[in-house]
Amino acid sequence: MNRKDIIRKSLIGLAGLVIMIFAGISFYQHRHYKEQVVISDQVKVKKLGDYFAAIKGTNNDCNIYIVEGTEPGATMMVLGGSHPEEPAGRLAAWIMVENSHIQKGRLIVVLSANHSATTVTRPSGAYPQLFTIPTTWGGQKFRMGDRWSNPLDQWPDPEVYIHYPSKQNLAYMDIRNLNRAWPGRANGTLTEKTTFAFMNLIRQEKVDVVIDLHEAELQYPVINTIVTHEKGQDLATMASMTLTDFEGFSIGTEFSPKNLHGLSHREIGDFSDAISLLFEAPEPFLDATRGITGEKQLLEGKDAFVVKAGKHGLLYAPIDDNGWPIATRVGRHTSTILQVMTSWNEFHPEKEIVCEGVPKYKELIAKGVGAFLLDPKTAGAGKVIFE
Repeated sequence: MNRKDIIRKSLIGLAGLVIMIFAGISFYQHRHYKEQVVISDQVKVKKLGDYFAAIKGTNNDCNIYIVEGTEPGATMMVLGGSHPEEPAGRLAAWIMVENSHIQKGRLIVVLSANHSATTVTRPSGAYPQLFTIPTTWGGQKFRMGDRWSNPLDQWPDPEVYIHYPSKQNLAYMDIRNLNRAWPGRANGTLTEKTTFAFMNLIRQEKVDVVIDLHEAELQYPVINTIVTHEKGQDLATMASMTLTDFEGFSIGTEFSPKNLHGLSHREIGDFSDAISLLFEAPEPFLDATRGITGEKQLLEGKDAFVVKAGKHGLLYAPIDDNGWPIATRVGRHTSTILQVMTSWNEFHPEKEIVCEGVPKYKELIAKGVGAFLLDPKTAGAGKVIFE
């Protein structure tokens, strides 16, 4: 090998080393980035590990925010971050924590149900690691995540994932998918232990309704809908009809298939007394036909390629040049949560949950998500919690 070849290969190797170092720093910063949540005096914070010791100290020992009402009533649980690459679910849950004033009953909110999945983005997806929601006080940054638990926390994947306890065969990578791992098991993987801990929480706290917040690509048929366990069919149908009539957007209902296992809307209803619902809002960012997966596309929900796919009849939800902005998607979730509360109260006047302070669909569109995020710099002592 001559001297020129040695120099050339050395420079290439050095360049590769520099790229690896900077990439490693970037990955480390993303994994350890601390998001700030502002809580009120009404909010009590626990950890998921309080409900199952094997989760304590792991990357999925997430925060549990309990908003206690001044009067007794029903208990509702809202799960954000089951799939952290679907940010409207986390942001809607965030707004619930920071703005809810509960008069009757209790609201339990989770912002990072699969915390591990918030610390990584999809390989080869070119996702932004962080995104910023504009606010009057300078903007708040959030981690962008993945659909699956971080391989640093759970590895390797099997060739076939055999769901417990149904023994149904699922895709191998879904062993790291929180919404394919319900109801979990005590001696399973980290993801299975996480859902096992949530099931303990649901039973111990006597949760009446569990709502799992999601977004879906427009090419996915289950979209703009409430998916409900059979125990919640009346509740979901009433909420759907009322929202469609009075809130300015349409949302359907889908019944949870009895033979499709691992999903929250099936297993929570089967393995606890709680009614289990799952909400799906549109997220063009996830579509296979999309363009650049940047922060702008994520927040504006606009994509010329997805629009073109719609013109060819390839979508299950409409889209035009206005797209599906983040405020629209978050507003669908908050309004639907509040309407489920109202519908629950109509069916159970003896055991109500009454919530004030949370913005609805039209208010979020008018003011933007950032108008309802609180400034950590002005919060009192002990009122800022890190995610």
